[in-house]
Amino acid sequence: MGKNGYLCRKESEDLKALIVYSGGMDSTTLLYQYKDCISLAVTFTYGARQDAAQLACARENCSLLGIRHLVIPLDFMGQYFKSSMFEGGEAIPHGAYDEQNMKSTVVPFRNGIMLSVAVGLAESNGLDTVLIANHAGDHAIYPDCRPEFIQAMDQASQAGTYEGIRIVSPYCNMTKREIALLGRELEVPFEKTYSCYEGDAIHCGLCGTCHERKEALAGFDPTPYKA
Repeated sequence: MGKNGYLCRKESEDLKALIVYSGGMDSTTLLYQYKDCISLAVTFTYGARQDAAQLACARENCSLLGIRHLVIPLDFMGQYFKSSMFEGGEAIPHGAYDEQNMKSTVVPFRNGIMLSVAVGLAESNGLDTVLIANHAGDHAIYPDCRPEFIQAMDQASQAGTYEGIRIVSPYCNMTKREIALLGRELEVPFEKTYSCYEGDAIHCGLCGTCHERKEALAGFDPTPYKA
């Protein structure tokens, strides 16, 4: 593993990877960066307000790149878990993207569940790596985005599969601004990504993720916002 968690050239060339792909700007950057070694992209829907908007972006980018795309519904999460991310939950918080403001948006163990399914899919499809695009800005808010969690899941994945499937998080120690700048270098079509937790056709511009998106893409943001 190279600087900032990047895969070195030899590692990336040798990968046979599955990507956990939401259709947001971080995972889309990861999709474009490692497109030559990604055999399968998987989008999980789980009852979040932004599911439909992100899924449309995921489908479009996978189609553009010619990458096989699966959609796996995890409806039980929206039915039984508590989070303001879900339809019918409490209001999405507006303002800063920080722990105090955004804690209600945590979906308990979401990445643990998604990564477990992704590892099973990877082994079933003869792949050796699962890519996920969590980043440093998530660490204060989401426990299942932190380095120690990803490392623990990676160890469990290696121990629990015949082929020793790896879970790799190239952006785990990068800021969202750094990811955005990388995406600009890669000519990622950020207009074909979606972030807003409100889930409307146009980004609200007020929720924490919209604030974070604006800051990350400052100077080259193609996104229309309501506010």
